[in-house]
Amino acid sequence: MDRKTYTAKVAELRPLREEIGKAEKTVAAAQAALDKLNQQRARRITELAGYEGAKADAIAKASGLSVGDVVRIAPLLDPTPAAVRAAKADHQAAPAPEAPKAEPVAEPVSAVAPVLTRPAAVLEQPAPATPAVEAPAVVEDQAVVEQPAPAEPVAAVLAVLTAPVAPVAVGPRELPILPEGPAGARYEAVTTGLVSKRPNFVQQARSTVFLDAATGDLAVRDRVVRLDLGARSPGEILDAVLHAAPGTERVYITAGAPWHDGAERYSTLKDAVAAWLNTPSERWTTAVGSGRDKLAGHFVHQRQPVGRYAPATAPDSGSTEIRSMGEWFDPDGADVVTCRQAFTLLWQALRRHWDDAVLMGSPSQTGRDLWSRTIPTTGKWAGGYPVLSEELRGLLHATGGQGRTELILPPRVPEQLPALVEYDRTFAYAKHLWKSPVGTPRRITAAAFAAMTEAEQVKALMSCSHWNVRVTVPAGWNHVGLLPAPVTGDRAWVYPSEPGAIFTTWAGGAEVHLALSNHLMPWKIEILGGLLFEDGKPLDEWGKRLKSAWVDLTNLFRIHGDERQRTAAYLASRAVRSVLLFGLGGFAQRPRLVSGTTPVGEALPAGVEILGQDSEVVTWQRQAGFSRDPYAHPEWAAYVWSGARAALLDMKYRQGKEVIASAGALHAKPGTVVYFGTDGIALTERQPWPYRGEPGDYLLKGHLTGPVEHPASQEQYLKLRGLGRAELAEKGTDQ
Repeated sequence: MDRKTYTAKVAELRPLREEIGKAEKTVAAAQAALDKLNQQRARRITELAGYEGAKADAIAKASGLSVGDVVRIAPLLDPTPAAVRAAKADHQAAPAPEAPKAEPVAEPVSAVAPVLTRPAAVLEQPAPATPAVEAPAVVEDQAVVEQPAPAEPVAAVLAVLTAPVAPVAVGPRELPILPEGPAGARYEAVTTGLVSKRPNFVQQARSTVFLDAATGDLAVRDRVVRLDLGARSPGEILDAVLHAAPGTERVYITAGAPWHDGAERYSTLKDAVAAWLNTPSERWTTAVGSGRDKLAGHFVHQRQPVGRYAPATAPDSGSTEIRSMGEWFDPDGADVVTCRQAFTLLWQALRRHWDDAVLMGSPSQTGRDLWSRTIPTTGKWAGGYPVLSEELRGLLHATGGQGRTELILPPRVPEQLPALVEYDRTFAYAKHLWKSPVGTPRRITAAAFAAMTEAEQVKALMSCSHWNVRVTVPAGWNHVGLLPAPVTGDRAWVYPSEPGAIFTTWAGGAEVHLALSNHLMPWKIEILGGLLFEDGKPLDEWGKRLKSAWVDLTNLFRIHGDERQRTAAYLASRAVRSVLLFGLGGFAQRPRLVSGTTPVGEALPAGVEILGQDSEVVTWQRQAGFSRDPYAHPEWAAYVWSGARAALLDMKYRQGKEVIASAGALHAKPGTVVYFGTDGIALTERQPWPYRGEPGDYLLKGHLTGPVEHPASQEQYLKLRGLGRAELAEKGTDQ
């Protein structure tokens, strides 16, 4: 093929691309219409199930579904005799534990946890005898999405929920259990020679600039310059920035998102970002690491990617990073000068509590580094905190979910919402750092738990612990689910709430304790096994210092007379939140994703996922298991997340030791909770929850006046949430 033919063939692709784009839009529109029809069908089937004489076979024939599909949508239509169904559920939910052959007597399958009593809460609303919206009982009529791992920014892509009003058809996901014998001993052990120690060095600050890729404005030190970024490729951005500010090591993009340029040409946003990061340049190349794999320096993420580049003439020299400001906070239209000032205020606030504080590339890195400088120099843990065995870290990774993200769909809530009221827990995780598990856990078997006195059982459940339990939702329950149940998918959880539902799961002590002691109705919890840690305070000092920095910046935002400084102080306070949130997530230390590049034509490493390809290299990633990370403490992240999920349901306001008020989903009327979002709740009416500005307090964040059509997906909910926040900002709040 000659050059002329090649050029002609390339030109022929353009109209074809346009036709493909039109076809894709047509398919997307048709799929959206189909999803809507499927939702309507599921809702009508659920309504029909409320009729006493409804038959699954007749409804299946009329709807064009199989009987099995109809039963999954409306379990009340299941023609299986109740006794057979119950026996089958028991068999699936309670597999007998393997007993060592040498043991003549097997342990009991479970031990029932005692109902825990607690004093009546203040300002609690009495639960009506029937739900606010009468509806047929449905096991799991909700759609759930797990938040991204907290090592990633909050703005990382939230998957769109489009599931119809029907139970999750993919079925339960089997969680790991604690094995017997020598294999089980690894779950009561730490990794030899791996300890979290206080560093004996000071981090080095990197020369940082702030760039608006839309306007070309660059904030460097105390001046702003306007750059010509050309086509906004990484190489052109680096050329322009380094010419204006020689020695720059880190570039934060505050607006413009150049990695999304031409995204319409790619099937996914991630492909578009990978292609942008790997745009060929004569003067720049990907910064590489060392080791057996030639690791790419880039981190491919849909909205907060990280590009690491080195001069093509000296690839082993120092690198320059291109990062997103969204890792730290949403600039929300703030200019580069304000963003730079926010970073300055953040550093100053942290330096008041850490003499050696340095802002690193991400809030996750910064948070973990700051924590390491609070490791005690005296006492039991002066030598550092031991890292759990890889087996135990894997168990916690598989069974310790993060935040609760759940959209509750009709018929459990009205089709037309009288209002949509959003409450957000202020600086939520800071409230749950005062106590955390430390040391090597002690395994508690069902037999060992049953042998405890009731006082010992209560103490164990209230301690830093992680439990494998079989849960039964009590008869007459008419509120939201309390405990997570696993379903197929990576870290996917639902929250069953139908009376009589039985499921097996893992949960932290805080959630198990709440299920047993909530003021509405105790749940039945059978202990299958668990891990009991020593109570400690490894995160307490770290949390107190971050809280103080947050308070300083929040007060500065409230009292400063200059609008730019006010905005900068607010953004800096949001950055402190990110340091805590993602620093905590960094302890979870999920299995590593290693990325790399391989020249086109060469064999790819085994087990890789291809992220993108150009004429020269293939970019890939693969799971690399757990690293020997001295700061891996998933037990801390899991315990804090469990406490935060419990506080979404029930949180006490205390004055000293006295409980003066309560808040959370269980203190709202049944049928009024629409959405759970990690550290916030959306309801159909306002609540009498006090706000003191303290970490964990429920702040009224949005109020959209109804009637409002119930959102069918998380994407729709987020749009309504934005409208509600705008309306509240316009009308003001009297909370």
